Amino acid sequence: MNSLADITAALLHSLALQEEKTAAWHGEQPGEALSLPEHEAEMVDPLPESGLDRLLGVILHQHLCNYRLWHIEDCARRVDVSDSEIAACKRAIDRQNQQRNDLMEQTDQCLAQLMSPLLPPHSADLRNTETPGMAVDRLSILALKIYHMREETLRHDVEETHKERCGQKLAVLQDQRNALVSALLHLLQEYVAGTKRPALFFQFKMYNDPSLNPELYRNSSRR
Repeated sequence: MNSLADITAALLHSLALQEEKTAAWHGEQPGEALSLPEHEAEMVDPLPESGLDRLLGVILHQHLCNYRLWHIEDCARRVDVSDSEIAACKRAIDRQNQQRNDLMEQTDQCLAQLMSPLLPPHSADLRNTETPGMAVDRLSILALKIYHMREETLRHDVEETHKERCGQKLAVLQDQRNALVSALLHLLQEYVAGTKRPALFFQFKMYNDPSLNPELYRNSSRR
């Protein structure tokens, strides 16, 4: 059985890797070209079955989804490409966003499994407004924002005022990420103390499901 200290250490390691991998991936470009969603690659490396290694793997796979989403979203806002390329970007965004949300839920499921032996038999019926998996997703996005905002402070083709403004925003983003990490760790402590109860919040995304999206099933029935 893993202790809370073991789970906390693994979680902190995975959050540090969000920042490390962001920098590394910008140099290596994981998978095929991220600006070309028609060449979108599948997830890299199979996930471990269970335990702390699975937690790390799920969080990194989820971060890779956010990394790809970031760059495809940038591409989708271009005005110098064809409508078909923008449509391909939008479809790639849908696919990546579905994977991102699925992996967010898997993060919660993995944490719940790891922490289950540590929870008291009777906990207060009090739940947080977001799950640990949702917080990890926000931390992933903050890691990306921090990387790109830092890039803006290093540009040589802009005025100093631009770099100063971005430097101020960078400091805010870093403070927000540190505060969210502390809040996440505190939430795990509350679970173990029994003052809050873990909850799995499922997204149940409907727009990608042809049986739940009216635009899809109505058009399908007409055909």
